[in-house]
Amino acid sequence: MTNSPIKHAPHLPPSTAATTDHQLRSPKSSRGLRKLQSAHQLSSNYAALNQPSLISQQRQQQQQRNISSSHTAQAPQIPPIPTFSSHHRTRSNSDAIVPNTASNATTSRKAAIPRKSTASQSPREELEGLVRQGPQGDLHADLARLRYLVLCEGLLADSDGMSQLRIYVWLILLNAPAIPTDTYLDLIRRGASPAYSKIRNDTFRTLATNPLFKRRVSEASLIRLLNAIAWKLHDAKIEKLGDSTRVNAANEMGSPELQHASPVVKHAQGPSTTTATDGSEAGGTEPGIYVQGMNVLCAPFLYAARSEAEAFVAFHLFVTRECPGYVRGAMDGVHKGLALVDKCLAIIDPKLSAYLQSKHMKAELYAFASVLTMCACTPPLPEVLQLWDFLFAYGAHLNILCICAQLVIMRETLLTSSSPTKLLRAFPPLQAKLIIEIAASNLRKIPADVYEELVHHAE
Repeated sequence: MTNSPIKHAPHLPPSTAATTDHQLRSPKSSRGLRKLQSAHQLSSNYAALNQPSLISQQRQQQQQRNISSSHTAQAPQIPPIPTFSSHHRTRSNSDAIVPNTASNATTSRKAAIPRKSTASQSPREELEGLVRQGPQGDLHADLARLRYLVLCEGLLADSDGMSQLRIYVWLILLNAPAIPTDTYLDLIRRGASPAYSKIRNDTFRTLATNPLFKRRVSEASLIRLLNAIAWKLHDAKIEKLGDSTRVNAANEMGSPELQHASPVVKHAQGPSTTTATDGSEAGGTEPGIYVQGMNVLCAPFLYAARSEAEAFVAFHLFVTRECPGYVRGAMDGVHKGLALVDKCLAIIDPKLSAYLQSKHMKAELYAFASVLTMCACTPPLPEVLQLWDFLFAYGAHLNILCICAQLVIMRETLLTSSSPTKLLRAFPPLQAKLIIEIAASNLRKIPADVYEELVHHAE
């Protein structure tokens, strides 16, 4: 049995010349001599770690002679990599030999330290390890594993829905880059955006009846974030139009929350140009900078994030990558989503769909807010966050199926009601786990062409 080269590395005894020199030298030079001896031992150990011991080499040569004499075919072994045939247990991930390594065995041992074996970890520990340490091998495989763990295990949170990992999981799943905090602060220092007045009209009523949100997120924080997003979308709109001038529709006094900001620069054409066209009612396919409902869509980001800068990055990527059609002036993505709610419900539950249609209850009458805000308008907030974990993991387009799942949960009540309109004025409290289970099971019923519409409706 081959011995490990680490344990049996040969240590050369100190040379006679070194010993004699040590006797002749004064005590002052003993420290330098110890350094030379240490270096000598380290060099001998390093040479031993880079090649098998003499005994191992002799045994390998003997084995090769035996193999050649018996004419048996066997895969060649790489000489620099030591064999671990003395292990008599099932191989774990830490025992895997790294290819293309000419380094010593100590380096290969250190490479196995960052990630524990999957068999020795609980799923929650594995999820936390993926978030904290990042991918250790195949990026796509680790990302798929992260999504699966979010779906099956969920993120550990307290009764208020607060989780230490949630905002980081969201940022990972959004593929968010790291940006300096000054990027967000610079947008704040620019003062009130063209949509500032519209933002102020909405922020005070954002989740107004939710004590958890009110206790953690202030209105001033919500105003700052939405105003920064408005500036960001405004700049993108100007850049797209090829105009280098910046339009500012704020009042001369500015806002109390932004009183330390730079002075507001009026547009050259006067106040008449800073109307609703630059704000929430931008029509057609032109990109808007703020639409009514963005305040509610923004709320979970501020609630889950540890800072406004984190919430800013996540929210901006979400509205520009996942659902840009929701924040355009005409909100064409929202209207496409409402049509898909009716279409998917007819596929999932034809009887319930026909009954609602007989009562002239189309999705545009009861599901507008749920589509626009990704169900964030329906309490309780901790259930919203848990539902969003699923949407971030597998796609925001699945929110349409989550809305259909809520209707399926209400099925018996709706079918026995003579006036389903009253019941659908406000959806019942969210049950995230049940909604996710129903939505995932109903996904199999959706034809490929309809699912393709789901994926692209918010673009």
